[in-house]
Amino acid sequence: MNETLVTVVGNVATTPVSRVTANGPMVRFRLASTARYYDRTTGDWRSGHTNFLTVFAWRGLAENVTSSVALGDPVVVQGRLKVKQQDAGGAGSQGTLGVDIEAVALGHDLSRGTAAFRRVSRANPALTAGVGDAGAGDVEVGGAVAAGEAEPQFEPDPRGDAESAARDGFLPDREPEPAF
Repeated sequence: MNETLVTVVGNVATTPVSRVTANGPMVRFRLASTARYYDRTTGDWRSGHTNFLTVFAWRGLAENVTSSVALGDPVVVQGRLKVKQQDAGGAGSQGTLGVDIEAVALGHDLSRGTAAFRRVSRANPALTAGVGDAGAGDVEVGGAVAAGEAEPQFEPDPRGDAESAARDGFLPDREPEPAF
C-alpha cells in the first residue's frame, strides 16, 4: 500500500488535546503552515497562504507531544497525509472536508529556538498504569498529569555525567573541538 508521507513546518494553532482511547493515548492539535516569500520589488518578506491541518499522534509519541508541545510552538511534523472527502451533494461530485496528518515524528523547529531533550523511560509500569483502561468512553487527560498518575520518569542521557560531557566538549567552560 502506498502512503503519502509529508513533512510540514508550522506553528501549533490550537492547544493540544489529549485523550486515552481504547487504542491507547492520543493527542490532536491544529497546525498552521504559512508560505513565506521574498518580494523583490519592496525588499521585504511576505506571507502567502496559510494552510491549517489537523495533526494526530498516538501512543508514546502522543505522550511526549502532550508533555512537550504547547500553543504557538514552532514544530516540524512528519507523517501520513489523510485528505477527508465528503459528498458535495450533486451528481457524484466530492468536496474536501479537511486535511489530517497522522504523525510518525514530531519535534520543535530548532531553526527558530532551542530545546532540551530528555529520554523517557517506558520501562516503569507506573507510567503505563491506566493507559487503555478507559473503557467504552474516552477519558480527558489534558496537558497536566491527572490526580493519581505518576510523573514521567526520565532516563539520564548516556553522556550525562560531567566527565564525559567535558571530554566531548559539551560543557560551557570548554570550547567544542572544531569539526574538519
